[in-house]
Amino acid sequence: MTEYNYLPLDEQQLTFDEVKNYLQFKQFVSITFRAHHKIETCRQYLDKKVAESDTPFYGINTGFGFLQNVIIADDQLEQLQNNLLMSHACGMGEEVPEEIVKLMLALKIKSLSYGYSAVQVDTVKRLMDMHNNNVLPVIYQQGSLGASGDLAPLSHLSLPLIGMGEVKYEGTRYKAQEVLNKLGWNPIHLKSKEGLALINGTQFMSAYGMYCLVQAERLMQWADLIAAISFDAFDCIDQPFHEKIQTIRPHSGQIHTAQQLRNILSGSEIGQQKKQQVQDPYSFRCIPQVHGATKDAIAHVKNVFLTEINSVTDNPNVFPDEDLIVSGGNFHGQPLALALDYYAIAMSELANISERRTYQLISGQRNLPMFLVKEAGLNSGFMIPQYTAAGIVSENKQLCTPASVDSISSSNNQEDHVSMGANAATKAYRVMKNVEKVLAIELLSAAQALDFRRPLKSSAKIEEVMSAFRKQVSFVDKDRVLHDDMIAAVNFISQELNH
Repeated sequence: MTEYNYLPLDEQQLTFDEVKNYLQFKQFVSITFRAHHKIETCRQYLDKKVAESDTPFYGINTGFGFLQNVIIADDQLEQLQNNLLMSHACGMGEEVPEEIVKLMLALKIKSLSYGYSAVQVDTVKRLMDMHNNNVLPVIYQQGSLGASGDLAPLSHLSLPLIGMGEVKYEGTRYKAQEVLNKLGWNPIHLKSKEGLALINGTQFMSAYGMYCLVQAERLMQWADLIAAISFDAFDCIDQPFHEKIQTIRPHSGQIHTAQQLRNILSGSEIGQQKKQQVQDPYSFRCIPQVHGATKDAIAHVKNVFLTEINSVTDNPNVFPDEDLIVSGGNFHGQPLALALDYYAIAMSELANISERRTYQLISGQRNLPMFLVKEAGLNSGFMIPQYTAAGIVSENKQLCTPASVDSISSSNNQEDHVSMGANAATKAYRVMKNVEKVLAIELLSAAQALDFRRPLKSSAKIEEVMSAFRKQVSFVDKDRVLHDDMIAAVNFISQELNH
């Protein structure tokens, strides 16, 4: 490895750009020498503490949850930790996408690197080996209540350490022990507390959230650009983007969006021609206010998640320098649950307003043909892509019912309030994917409408994007299978937008 293709992990704060680069460039991870030392020091402290004391320490020499008062003999401590992983690996449903599994591994390593979890260095090294060799545990989306952390998914993440569970490796699904044999890895012999340190934590919620935030940055940029294409295609008035309007209601997202729209549309021939209308529909006129509010919401969510991924979220926590072993609740996902619900609501509004612009474009107004096709009637044109967008937007409204307002008692009422942040996380992911589809449908429709404005041209930026898009999707002059065009449009906006 060179210094450029791996991400060093220790107590230093990870930034959003570092996580974004990690995902984009598929970086390796490694703990630093400082993290290595802190992990070892904490483990040595715990071993000494347990050996010299008869005190029960939760999850170290006791049972878990409601079974906290059951004392475990020294010769059963490894079996206790193995039992914990096996008994808690109760995931169901669809598999977690591999890029999120890999990010879960990285974030678990990051949390353990602080040296407050009392794991062995060998355990952390094996997690690094799994990450860097793409030995990715099979994890399921259902099973976590979001407190005590993400118990079920993190148990599936950790099972391969002891040669159990399943992994994906080189494109094939294997029993974990088979891959350990292939790579010459021995199973890890877990010491006291290690199983608990591995499965207590918020890395399922955190990985989903950070992944969704990285995608949100891309989609917010595309939303502005696609809205600008629709704006010119619908022959709109640019007064709502005037700088003075934004200064008297100075929300930062609104100011940024209006500036983006002014920049994107600058020099448009369509924009400079005389307009017949006095005002445009809200879905065009209020782009700065709606897109801007989403940007401000996402900025808040980003701050929550950056705090979380730079935290220690297992329980109990071990502080060697202070001679303390303290039980608490850092595994509780409430901050993330609320933020993920907020994320889903904010992102869904990008799709909501996008679908309305698509509807306006196909409505036969502003000298555009009905359903954006010649010989409407013989051809249905862009009638049904709008149906699809409307159905997806409606699904998003259902998905945006908050998960964080729910709770249910577990572990015989010991764990009597939970965050449901894991459900919020998987919902947020689905909403994000849906937003991408709706924006792609708007792009497809806006490009078609803009071509009906020829020979007038839009701005240089929009014409550049149109040229690139038309290499992937041609103008629709008569009915064809538009599903293929819609998928091509999704693929087109899956790329980073060049500024």
